[in-house]
Amino acid sequence: MARPRQTSKVQLPPRVKGFIPLGYYGEGSASIQLDVEEFETIRLLDYEDLSQVDAARIMGVSRPTLTRMYERARKKIARALTESHKIVIEGGKAVFDGEWYECTACRCNFNNPLHLEISACPICNSSDIVKLGD
Repeated sequence: MARPRQTSKVQLPPRVKGFIPLGYYGEGSASIQLDVEEFETIRLLDYEDLSQVDAARIMGVSRPTLTRMYERARKKIARALTESHKIVIEGGKAVFDGEWYECTACRCNFNNPLHLEISACPICNSSDIVKLGD
């Protein structure tokens, strides 16, 4: 029997819930689920350009575990792009690194490490804020 998946830390929830292919071949296609931790590996390694050791440290997993998650994510994305499937970003076994909020006025993301009462955006002072990850 395989070991259960290790819980990994995610710094920031994804800003989108997925992607839909455009065009004739994309209509009515099945969807591929990209786990939140797989999305985080793509973000850290490809977007933030971190090394696998640094990304593994941030996510609280071993480097081989990070490599396996990265490989799964790449294969899912390649399959979705090649076969015109939707990508849905949800699920997995991850915890968010603190409480994160987004200001709907200026699109700023900020966290609440001290668990204080949040009433306004620290950048634009707008009261239109949403808790991410819910």
